[in-house]
This record gives sequence, structure tokens and C-alpha cells, in this order.
Amino acid sequence: MKGGVVVENGFTYEEETHLTVFKTSLFFAGDGFTAYDCKGELVFRVDSYGEDAHEHAELVLMDASGHCLLTVRRKVIGVFAFTLGWVLLERVESRPSLHQRWEGFRGERMDGEKPIFSVRRSSMIGRSTVTVEVYGDPGEEYQIEGSFEQRCCTFYDSAKQSVAEIRRKVDASVHVMLGKDVFSLSLKPGFDGAFAMGLMLVLDQINADDDDDVDDVSTDGNPLNEDYNMSS
Repeated sequence: MKGGVVVENGFTYEEETHLTVFKTSLFFAGDGFTAYDCKGELVFRVDSYGEDAHEHAELVLMDASGHCLLTVRRKVIGVFAFTLGWVLLERVESRPSLHQRWEGFRGERMDGEKPIFSVRRSSMIGRSTVTVEVYGDPGEEYQIEGSFEQRCCTFYDSAKQSVAEIRRKVDASVHVMLGKDVFSLSLKPGFDGAFAMGLMLVLDQINADDDDDVDDVSTDGNPLNEDYNMSS
């Protein structure tokens, strides 16, 4: 594979590369993800990513030394409640929708900085097709298909060629599939690992939002009800 987004030199590989990703929030409070290469060396990490991290608008991907590589930021659309009477409009709270959009920024995002890519999910709950648009190159677009919840999804470029995959991790010594908090991120030659990790973070957030939406089904569907859960 040639071309594609390069977040920072040093994370594209000439051969197909497999990273082992751990979702660490279950083990160490305040952590999030760590990714290791086949030699067991730390490549990427995401800190301060605890149980309620999907409420935050930004996530930062770092290398092993703590250098900020990429910031992904939720583009929030405000939700408003319309009422009858003297009050015409009241802002309730911003929350993710089924038409979610995230943006990626190289390094640590600064006010006024333009994103290098955006991620959009416009499908319904239970379907996980995601579109990635790269800014500055209108012809460059990626699709992510499959189920991140099940750790089974594939990243495709505009030519419909696979550039990365997320799969469940199998312990080869005992032929046992590990839990969902340990999985494999496979990168085709030339596809930037930092870019793939940034997309993986967005998929994790979308999955967390879907879980919240399912929980909301059992609540009163009226957004004006004070007991209706508007958190995400």
C-alpha cells in the first residue's frame, strides 16, 4: 500500500505488522489502551481513559515516551428541548447521535487548528459501518466495516483494499481465545499505525455510545423528563 495518512514518521512498516492492544481501564484506574509490538515493546498508549471516558470530548494518543501523536475530538451537536409557553427554547445537553462525527488532529490540538481527517458513523445501532474522510485529499476515503464490540472489523481504502484489521486475540500455546479487552490490530504495509490507533479509539467511543443508547430504551423516551438520562 502506498500513500495514506501519516500521523508521524516511524509508525508505518514495510511488512504486515501485528500489534497487541490491551484495554487497561479494567486493571489500572485512569488508564485506557496500550499497544505492543511482536517483541513485547510498548508502541502506543492512551492514558486518563477510565470508566467514564466516553463523556470526554477529546482523547490523546501517545507514543511509548509520552509524546502526543494524535488528538481525536468529538464534534458535538447540541440537543435542544422545545417547550410551549413563554420559554421558546432551552438547551438541554450535548450528546452523541446516530450521526456521530469525530475529528483527528496531528499532535496536541490547538484552538483554531484544522483537522487532518474526520470519522462519521451514520448507520443505525447494531451496524458499524464507519466512513473516514481525509482532508486535503478529497479522493481519499476509508470505510470500516464489522463489529468493534466483537473485535472483528476491517478497514478498507477507497479501492476497497484491506489496510488494517481488528480481531480477537488467540493464545496460540493453548488455542484459547482471550477476552475482548485483549485484541490484535493488524496493519498492512504502508498503513500508519498511529492513524489506525486513532480510528480504533473512535470505534471504542462509538461502541460505548451504543451501549448508552441501548440503556436509554428502557427509560422514558421524553427528553424533557427530568429523569431521562441525557448523559453519554
